[in-house]
Amino acid sequence: MSNQLPVINLMGPTASGKTALACELYEQGDYELISVDSALVYQEMDIGTAKPTQAEQERYPHHLIDIITPLEVYSAAEFVEDASRLIDDIHAKGKTPILVGGTMLYFKALLEGLSSNLPSADYEIRAAIEFKGETEGWQAVYDELKSVDTLAAEKFKVSDKQRIIRALEVYKITGRPITQLQAEQPKKQPYRYNFYNYALVPDRVELHKRIELRLEKMWEIGFLNEVEYLMKKYDLDENLPSARSVGYRQAIDFLKNSDLSQEKMQEMKDKALFATRQLAKRQYTWLRSLQELHSFQTYFTIKQAQEDLRNLYG
Repeated sequence: MSNQLPVINLMGPTASGKTALACELYEQGDYELISVDSALVYQEMDIGTAKPTQAEQERYPHHLIDIITPLEVYSAAEFVEDASRLIDDIHAKGKTPILVGGTMLYFKALLEGLSSNLPSADYEIRAAIEFKGETEGWQAVYDELKSVDTLAAEKFKVSDKQRIIRALEVYKITGRPITQLQAEQPKKQPYRYNFYNYALVPDRVELHKRIELRLEKMWEIGFLNEVEYLMKKYDLDENLPSARSVGYRQAIDFLKNSDLSQEKMQEMKDKALFATRQLAKRQYTWLRSLQELHSFQTYFTIKQAQEDLRNLYG
């Protein structure tokens, strides 16, 4: 390893087995685990996020789990700041950090840095943009972006809702196009970390089976009860980032807007399954884009990853 501080990044789509693999590595040496998951940051959102149980967390402590309430917002910039501090703390103890998760935006931000001149998210502005999309159609939102930031509109499709929302949000906050602000981003300084990137990408058919089994277990152990509890305690709004997590959005819509019949419940479960598969698809896409820019070791089976990483870090 080089003189730079070593950091192990273990990435993969949802239900790929990366957390179990990270925990196995944790047992084999002087490591600490840092969660890279935008849903695990929320307190009391346990079942629907497949959060490690309390017993598992006691045995395999994870940093950056349960750090905010479902009413709060946690940005990629905040993640980079928190993760960098933790990485330094872990190295100061003579240990090596293992970052594990599926939020590829967080990994990208850590690997490549973020534009320091972009504003933080504004919940009210984002909600207004989403409301326009739902009432007037996303073509109208896309056209609005096109009128203020032609370059951004050329990069996006009408279906790229989150990217369109962010670009419009930045314009409404700053009065300047996001592409212009990004172009003014300072050149990155040499990074003090040496990243060892590993991707666990099972066959799609196998992954879809794992996703289906995970969701079935979630329903069985009370996911719907968890969502009901969270709605009562926090008065969850479906536009909050926490409530947009896959599974939660579909469950909230079912509880608020349906007759709660078995037919509607099955429809909700089917939507949650579809949304989780779509999440995995997006994660694969993010991984491919990261692999084009950074050095990676990719594993297509958990067994292959276990054997290789055990030899490397055991």
